Amino acid sequence: MSAAKRIRMADVAELADVSVSTVSHVLNGTRFVAEETRTRVEQAATSLGYLIRNRRESPVGPTLGLALTGASNPYLSELILGVESEARRAGYAMLFCDTHDDARTERDAIALLLSRRVDGIILAPTEAWQQHTLPLLRRQHTPYVLVDRFAEAPCDQVGTDSESAASQLVEHLLKHRHTRIGMLVGLRGLSTSVERLRGYRRAHQTAGVPIRPELLRDGESSVAGGRRATLQLLRQGGMTALFSANNAMTIGALLALREEGIVVGKDLALVAFDDLEWGEAMTPPLTAAAQPFHAMGARAVQLLSRRLADPLASREIVRLPASLEHRRSCGCEQPVLVS
Repeated sequence: MSAAKRIRMADVAELADVSVSTVSHVLNGTRFVAEETRTRVEQAATSLGYLIRNRRESPVGPTLGLALTGASNPYLSELILGVESEARRAGYAMLFCDTHDDARTERDAIALLLSRRVDGIILAPTEAWQQHTLPLLRRQHTPYVLVDRFAEAPCDQVGTDSESAASQLVEHLLKHRHTRIGMLVGLRGLSTSVERLRGYRRAHQTAGVPIRPELLRDGESSVAGGRRATLQLLRQGGMTALFSANNAMTIGALLALREEGIVVGKDLALVAFDDLEWGEAMTPPLTAAAQPFHAMGARAVQLLSRRLADPLASREIVRLPASLEHRRSCGCEQPVLVS
């Protein structure tokens, strides 16, 4: 970019009261900019004698890219629907890539979305996303929002308040005199795993009940991992209640309990993070924390739209509350969950 061109863009930015980068995106057609802002920039540029030409626009209008583990985790379908419905309402087209919760697959998915010139990206990051994917996003200067999982990166983020919900589930067990509560801990390195473990610890500390390290088992956020970890806990003995920290591990736990002839709600209390679609149809029905996936997806689109309209806006981190669905797998007869 020549020195003369930089000066003209700075003049346009000052007159339109926007950043130079916003002016550049409007004049070069490199990013979607909200209609009101784009009109203001074009009017300012025209008044200063700047010739607007060759502005590239997508034939389908502004496009958002969504990258998360979708087909491999059907419980995120509501999040995808939330993104899709809000994107459609706001006038965006949407492209979806499944990361399969693998860092290299995620990197390739983001590269593909960027090659399609999406205007912004919504990403549920993998454990190693900062090594593989973040450099790609920064190199392309593409706006992005993290959804479901939080990170240290300075960007807009939206997810569930996992620590509070996990703490309330475990508090419920503790108030029913369970002092040996096992936990299936999710995949290491994910914010959701860290926060739910923190909630488990917080509930014990609040109740003054010592934490027994041998009751914490890695379930790897998978069905196989949850089954294996539950069998380990059962065979070591002494556990009276179990907290599963995600939906896949809950399925694994249920398989293990059936194998061992354990009656849920009678021989062992069970609570879980993520409300299974068929949780109410179980015998007994599952007590769980249900994440607001649809609202989460819609809020992610709103955050990204705000970022596209104003690249210099302060970053926003949104934590939505989970709803606690009290049924009877925790061993209670009355549907009243202590908050």
